[in-house]
Amino acid sequence: MPLRRGMRLFVLTGAGISAESGIRTFRDAGGLWEEHDIQDVATPEGFARNPRLVWRFYSERRQQAAQVKPNPAHHALARLGAFLGDDLFLCTQNVDPLHERAGSPFVHHMHGELLRTCCSRCDRPSFPDAQPYPEVPPQCECGALLRPDVVWFGEIPQGMDRIGEAVSACDIFVTVGSSGSVYPAAGLVSHVRNFPSARTGRFARTIYIGLERPENAHSFDECRLGKAGELLPDLFTLEE
Repeated sequence: MPLRRGMRLFVLTGAGISAESGIRTFRDAGGLWEEHDIQDVATPEGFARNPRLVWRFYSERRQQAAQVKPNPAHHALARLGAFLGDDLFLCTQNVDPLHERAGSPFVHHMHGELLRTCCSRCDRPSFPDAQPYPEVPPQCECGALLRPDVVWFGEIPQGMDRIGEAVSACDIFVTVGSSGSVYPAAGLVSHVRNFPSARTGRFARTIYIGLERPENAHSFDECRLGKAGELLPDLFTLEE
């Protein structure tokens, strides 16, 4: 598919792209859902009940993230970013740093970032933090507990206004490795299919890449099934 400079590309990545690098996912067989109830480790209420358990859970994920590397799909997206510049909006549901490690200059983490920490009470800005806290939850200067800067179930994803603006102006919308079951991310492609671009007045082309058809497959013009690391590098032909 030809991709020219000046075209607007919106890419949404999900757990599937990181799974190809060895990141364990919640939904895979043997994955983290089976070891922990999501209400205990991925909700504000779970953190309030047992912050030590939550920090142990995310400490394990931080340690795992330190051991994995970007795969060819991450590198392909980094090359697209170098070609398109600001005309690529790379939005991920993943909290890992693999896009950045591959060289993507801008990544919008709608569900937060695993390697950042914030306060559970005050407005202190979040800060980079790869430290594991498996035993004693860390405290903020204000006296409240610090928490991982990730979006838990029941919380609003980050930067939805920016995401909406980018979706409304794109020429091509690509989803990579997302199940199509987690909203509001799963609803972005429906917006693209039902509303023409605010910039061009034309409908954007929608493409899905992943191992299995997503739950919202009907909203895509085409679904290309397979490993993202094998399909993404050849998805576009770059044209000046």
